Amino acid sequence: MTPVQLNAAIVLSSFHPGGTEYQTIELLRRLDPTRWRVHVACFHDEGAWRERVSRAAASVLEFPITSFKHPGTLRQMRRFAEWCRETRIAVVHAADLYANIFALPAAAWAKVPVRIGSRRELNPDKSAAQIALQRLAYACAHCILANSQAAAARLQQERVPAHQIAVIPNGLDLSRFDGLTPARDGRTVIVVANLRPEKGHRTLLRAAARVLARHPGARFRLVGDGPERASLEALARDLGISQAVEFLGYRGDVAGLLAQADVSVVPSTSEAFPNAAVEAMAAGIPVVASAVGGLLELIRHESNGLLVPAADEALLAQSIVTLLDDQRLRHRLGAAARADVVSRYSFARMVSSVDSLYLTELHRRRAAPPAAPVAAS
Repeated sequence: MTPVQLNAAIVLSSFHPGGTEYQTIELLRRLDPTRWRVHVACFHDEGAWRERVSRAAASVLEFPITSFKHPGTLRQMRRFAEWCRETRIAVVHAADLYANIFALPAAAWAKVPVRIGSRRELNPDKSAAQIALQRLAYACAHCILANSQAAAARLQQERVPAHQIAVIPNGLDLSRFDGLTPARDGRTVIVVANLRPEKGHRTLLRAAARVLARHPGARFRLVGDGPERASLEALARDLGISQAVEFLGYRGDVAGLLAQADVSVVPSTSEAFPNAAVEAMAAGIPVVASAVGGLLELIRHESNGLLVPAADEALLAQSIVTLLDDQRLRHRLGAAARADVVSRYSFARMVSSVDSLYLTELHRRRAAPPAAPVAAS
């Protein structure tokens, strides 16, 4: 039977590079166009990935918001609700905290048949007020999509009913990592993460000083940008390791950079589902990661990577040294990691699961034909 084309609206804050934006944009690019006419709503119609969105979306609409405390926010929510009614939106999918708070209540006001929220982080940097607002917004959703069991557990701690939660892990374009031959000189360590406090760069730099005492030729490459950059550069100088640490900023060639590395480190204190870890695994790079959140779902200690307690610079340094010293161990862990990612984390799997979730929720409300159910937490 020929699918009926339905209008879906995906809502996110902006199109600046980031994990949530990447996953959301790849989703809208890959949803079946014979079934879905995907519209995009945003707060700031700007960012490096704007062109990708415009090529894939049926339309892009900006609902400018600078603060949820501003009275103009209610006008924008009313405008969004009116647009949902006029466009006959069947599914609203909010992609991040701010999109949840904005779009879910407005979509409920518009009586959109299916309203889906998201949880892609554990909110280590969010205030109690932000978390409370998001919890109120979740009450307007039919389903909350979590990208890991860790995120689902946090939702349940916030009293979101288990039956309202679906777990669909992030996806990855595996073709970007096909044919890569990781470095084998035992000296290059890479960290791919925005420079924010919860990403653990301070622990990493202190561990790097310890590693350099054993391996003076080691090099640490930090890919990503953010508010912590100046203070991290200052810490590297204070530790006397600036000559061995590169701050590369945002890069669009992460796969190539991973191929030049021997070890990837994810030193975060909080992670729901770290794209950086999955990308390193896809590239066949052994990962040393903090034993927190969704990293516990990805990494099996000494099987496809190494786990260390969060914020433990001594054990982090010891694990990095272990891998730099042992080429066979690096190869074994990297190969196992690559095999795991190929079997579990393709974009095809993610998009198929989200498509099924949309249709299942529509069918429950008698708004679309049935689809195979998506497993909930």
